[in-house]
Amino acid sequence: MTEPNWHKSTYSGDDDNCVEVAGNLARVHVRDTKDHAKGELAAAPAAWAAFTGFVAARAR
Repeated sequence: MTEPNWHKSTYSGDDDNCVEVAGNLARVHVRDTKDHAKGELAAAPAAWAAFTGFVAARAR
């Protein structure tokens, strides 16, 4: 089984509200950077792309 390759999301700000993303699996996994015990969210790559595209468009 492939282990997740976690990195801080480029959509996280400079404050303490950060998430980590692992995109090297069949699904994109997202978790709280500071509290891994909260678990993680998994989404299909197309759904993650749609979500991040929406966020990026709203940030403009």
